[in-house]
Parts: sequence; structure tokens; C-alpha cells
Amino acid sequence: MEEIKKTLKKEFEDHLNQVILPFWMNLRDNQYGGFYGYVDMDLNVVRDAVKGCILNNRILWFFSNAYMTLKRPELLDYAKHAYEFLKNACLDRECGGVYWSVACDGRVEEDMKHTYNQAFAIYALSSYYDVSGDQEALDIAWSIYDVIEANCKDELGYLEAFDRNFKPVSNEKLSENGVMAEKTMNTLLHVMEGYSELYRVTKDERVGANLRWMLEILVKKVYNPALRRQEVFFDREWNSIIDLHSYGHDIETSWLADRAQEILGDPEVEAMLLPVTKELAARIYERAYCDSSLLNECERGVDSTIRIWWVQAEAVVGFMNAYQRCPEKTEYFEAVKSIWNYIQNVQTDKRPGSEWFWSMDADRTPSAGKPIVEPWKCPYHNGRMCFEMMKRLSE
Repeated sequence: MEEIKKTLKKEFEDHLNQVILPFWMNLRDNQYGGFYGYVDMDLNVVRDAVKGCILNNRILWFFSNAYMTLKRPELLDYAKHAYEFLKNACLDRECGGVYWSVACDGRVEEDMKHTYNQAFAIYALSSYYDVSGDQEALDIAWSIYDVIEANCKDELGYLEAFDRNFKPVSNEKLSENGVMAEKTMNTLLHVMEGYSELYRVTKDERVGANLRWMLEILVKKVYNPALRRQEVFFDREWNSIIDLHSYGHDIETSWLADRAQEILGDPEVEAMLLPVTKELAARIYERAYCDSSLLNECERGVDSTIRIWWVQAEAVVGFMNAYQRCPEKTEYFEAVKSIWNYIQNVQTDKRPGSEWFWSMDADRTPSAGKPIVEPWKCPYHNGRMCFEMMKRLSE
């Protein structure tokens, strides 16, 4: 087993160094700052494309953690490049928080504020502060935290979509499948993720208290014990508004929530949460793992059979986490190896200078019309998979 783990660790490290890092380093925009925001299916870089602030935040997180993992000095420089763009273009210094998107030259494109986006800025800035020691980055993270706490929550949880001045607007950005949600599992998950990183680098109990609150919401409002899944879209009072099972988000939650409680170090939270995260992973293994990969979702009893890039990356980490929690369940480790093989041989675009396809159809061909980069297609999921697996395979 130790030899298998050593081999796998080398494969993830090679993939990070030879595929993911070179691709994103080549998208650095040295004229206007940040990174180019769109690469089409033919690998044409669209230099005048809109730059999504979520994409830039995730790139900042990626290069910060790449430096943390590999200790290559140039990676910290790439992180600083992303940080400067966040600070100078994405941050609204008048009304607070970060914009949704900016033009290629940094002018504001869409000035709405979404809680999901604010959370990713905190996630990225906290990691950047950890590797750079730049107090200004942490100060900005705290300012965005204050914005969320003042404007983006009610007594039941976190609200979602706002205009520039934090007046509520409809939530098209995080609603799908024909519904309009006031609260979503996805936003709750990533506020939890951003706050986990902020708590890790500060140990500030204000953040810790909010983490405990979110994990309790996850267990008591979002998790459906009868169906052994999370619900996805909700009204303001956490009533589910659609029959939808998001396989990718459930396997992602199974390890991100575990990570949050580990960072908290609270035995009561651990006792509350672990039965849920174990059940999420078990259900996804039973329901969505097939053909050496993970299905996307199930809406009203009908499976979506496409294989989305980020779902495969999260499945690798999620099943590895489940195996580490329950080493007797060797089927989880077999799933890790199988999905990783699928990623290398199917999901990864073998053309020189490319990265991963957005999604694969059931016949293992790339889905038509999907770009290689756009505002949601980023190095955060697959890069994080490499960081996590390199660490976990060393334990």
C-alpha cells in the first residue's frame, strides 16, 4: 500500500507541475493585470473577455496554495499578481465587498454583490496572507467579512444576491434548474469554506461562532436524513423548492465540512457532523459512482450523465477523505484510483497547452460548446485536488 501511495502522490505532483500550473501561468495578463478570462474550445485566448472576479479570487487562492505546497518562489509572484488585481480592480472601496466582474482592463463590468463571491475573496485573501505575511490582505479579508455579516445574513442563514449598495436582488447567479432560490446549499458551503480559512489563519472566535452556526444549519436544515443527501435550493426559511440531488456538491461537502470541524477542533461539532459527512460519501458512492467517474446530478429522479470537471476533482478528494475516516472501506480508495485514471485519460485535454475539458458526455467525448476557461472554469477544484492528494498520500 505504501508503494501505491508513493506512486500516486508522484502522479498528482506531476499533473500539477506539468498540466495545471503551466496552463494558468500562461494566462497571466501583464498589460492590464489579473489573468485572461476566457479560452475557447479551440484554445484561443480571448484577451478582451470579461474577467470574472470569482475566477480571479480562485486563481489567487490557487497560486497561494501552490506556493504553500511547492515552495517555488515564482508561484508567490503569480499569487501577488492576482492579489493586486483583486485589490485594484475587483474591490469596491466605496460600498464595500467585491464586484461580480470587470472588463479586461479592470473597469467595472457588473457591479452586483453576491455573498458567494465575497466568500471566495475571503478564502483567497486568507491563504495569500498566510503565505505572504501581507497584513493588508488580511485587513481586506476582514473588511469583506464585516460586509457579509452586516449585509448578507438574516437570523436563519446567509442571503445571496444584492446590488452594489447591498439592496436585495433576484438570485439568477446561483439559481438553476428552473427555480429562483433565496438561499442555496452552494453559497452556504462556500461561506463556510471561506470562514474556515479565515479562522485557520486568525483563530478569531467571532469567525468560529459563525462556523459552528453554519455547520448546525447544514446538519439541521440542508441535510435530508430520509434521502441521505443535501437539498440544493431553498426559500428564505430553508424549505426545499426542487427535487434535486447534486452529487458533486455532496461529495465536496463531505470533506469540506470535515475540514471545517477539524479546524474548529470542537468535539461537540465533530460528534454532530461526522455521521452526516460519512453518510453523504456513502450515498454518493452507492448512487453516483459509475464508469470510473461521478455523475453530475439527479433532477426529479432523472440522472444527468455528463461528467463535469470539478465533480471528478471533488470526488477524488471526497472518497480519499472517506477512506481515511473509515480505512476498512477499501472500496473508497479503489474509487479514488479509478476516478484519477479517468481524469488522466479522459477529462484531461491532451492537446499541447491545454488543461481539462469542461465536461464529458457519457460516451467519453468532450461536450460540445464548452470552453476551456470562462468565469466559472478555474484551477481551484483540480488544483486543490492535487494539493490535497499530495498531502493525504503522505500521511
